[in-house]
Amino acid sequence: MYSFSFPLVLVCLQVCIPFVFGAPTQCPSQCHCHGDLQHVICDNVGLKKIPPISEATRLLNLQRNNLGNLATGGFSEMKGLISLHLQHCQIREISSQAFKGLKKLIYLYLSNNEISTIKPGAFEDLTELTYLYLDGNQITSLPKGIFSPMINLFILQLNNNKLGELQPGTFNGTSDLRWLYMSGNELSSIQPGSFDEVENLAILTLDHNKLSIYPLLAMSKLRVVEELNLSKNPLSLIPDHAFRSFGRYMEKLHLNDMSLEKALKRSHVLCQDAHVLFQQDISLWNTIWLMEVFKKFIYLFLVFDLTSIDFMD
Repeated sequence: MYSFSFPLVLVCLQVCIPFVFGAPTQCPSQCHCHGDLQHVICDNVGLKKIPPISEATRLLNLQRNNLGNLATGGFSEMKGLISLHLQHCQIREISSQAFKGLKKLIYLYLSNNEISTIKPGAFEDLTELTYLYLDGNQITSLPKGIFSPMINLFILQLNNNKLGELQPGTFNGTSDLRWLYMSGNELSSIQPGSFDEVENLAILTLDHNKLSIYPLLAMSKLRVVEELNLSKNPLSLIPDHAFRSFGRYMEKLHLNDMSLEKALKRSHVLCQDAHVLFQQDISLWNTIWLMEVFKKFIYLFLVFDLTSIDFMD
């Protein structure tokens, strides 16, 4: 006849169940942890694979390791993650469903890797993601709808990649996107319809690209742009009405180091019903400068309701 002690059974369940089901209860040996495993820091410790992490973890820092490719379901047991740091991890490819299960993730940092391939479905389950950093990689193209799970995306950082073209459908599903950074790519074409899903963009950077023709049809879908950077593109002209769809929202327009031949002659080049003021002291006005180049002369126009513009040196 056997007898059992209820307290003993309870202790056994508390200790044994995590091991039976594989839920980590201790900080990974190479890492240091804070707040009952809520913050796990594994920065620059030589990791070649993702360590097992508690479901209670909210922040996981894996910067400066050698993770190679992100395989399918590599984070699937980390359902509580809110912030994931994967900068400088020599990541080359993001597999389909690489972030499966991370339905609470808000911050995802993938900057300064070697990412050249993002498989369709790579960002599945990232419905709460708000901030995505993919700058400093080798991305040449973006599959149609790659960001579509990210219905709450607010900031998308794509600076310093090798993107050559934007096509319709690239930003499907990201209607809340407000800040889009694409400086330092190889963009030579932005196809009509590319920005149809993100008409509420407030900040758009396209400087240091290869745009020789202003993408008028694509840009005309944008409604509330406050800052636009076109500097250091081989644009020779900006067409009339180019910025009219932005209304009176624009505050900053950057046109540094360009070879504009056609003057911006009409006030509605910038915004509808703008008031044009000639040869005024800019300190007296809440204005933005427009640039006009004719041979070696620069003519400055002041446009009411705008605040600043950078000029070609």
